[in-house]
Amino acid sequence: MFGNYLIGLREGLEASLVVCILIAYLVKTGRKDALKPIWMGIGVAIALALGFGCALEFGSQELTFEAQEALGGSLSIVAVGLVTWMVFWMRRTARHLKSELHGKLDAALAMGTGALVATAFLAVGREGLETALFVWASVHAASDGTPRPLIGVALGLASAVLLGWLFYRGALKINLAKFFTWTGGMLVVVAAGVLAYGAHDLQEADWIPGLRDLAFDISGTIPPDSWYGTLLKGVLNFQPDPTVLQVTVWALYLVPTLAIFLAPVGFASGKGKVKVPDEQGSRGSQPTKAS
Repeated sequence: MFGNYLIGLREGLEASLVVCILIAYLVKTGRKDALKPIWMGIGVAIALALGFGCALEFGSQELTFEAQEALGGSLSIVAVGLVTWMVFWMRRTARHLKSELHGKLDAALAMGTGALVATAFLAVGREGLETALFVWASVHAASDGTPRPLIGVALGLASAVLLGWLFYRGALKINLAKFFTWTGGMLVVVAAGVLAYGAHDLQEADWIPGLRDLAFDISGTIPPDSWYGTLLKGVLNFQPDPTVLQVTVWALYLVPTLAIFLAPVGFASGKGKVKVPDEQGSRGSQPTKAS
């Protein structure tokens, strides 16, 4: 549940910050008339993400077991690739995110209502589709027959919306550089588990050999149905009897990715500020990461 909460929080907060920047800019520049098209674009993006998630969930139920495992494994690998790109992209470009969105919004304002809807849709839609895919892959990997993974995701998204609103109102100030670094690092750990589970799915689909070649089996020490086994499964996608391929894939992804992500080389040490105006035009300063 915690792992899925982290996914919902981390991915949802990015979308919340995008919405916050768009809305605050329009209010500050006196273009409240453009808020309706922006909300329309955001609504369409959310609906598309939900529809994509539902299509993955219900569409996969109509497939054979082997096809389900092949689909789950393939999408898990795609999801891990996307989330890895996302955490590195956010760390590199977050400092310039505000100015980039403002530039796109200025161009859209000059073009009319349709361009505003498209701008909001594209800004939020990418985050929504990435979130839907990674959440589906993570829930598929961590599913234990209970609604806890989905509850974790829902709580994470709700927390992200609340934080976004507090940022907008200027009521909350946190160091976003540290927040995105630590949550990004934890998300890489979660992604490693999803990747290992995806490899196992492909083995069960008979796409990759080695399903019977276990690296170790500590099911007697950590029973999968125990509270601590369930906790490890939900947080880290831990499996007490992984195959050699799962352990190899997990290590080859986690160690270099986490080392590169946390390395200070190539990243400035200064702290930038994101200022988000409220509806009265006042500004609240939010620390953000430096690229």
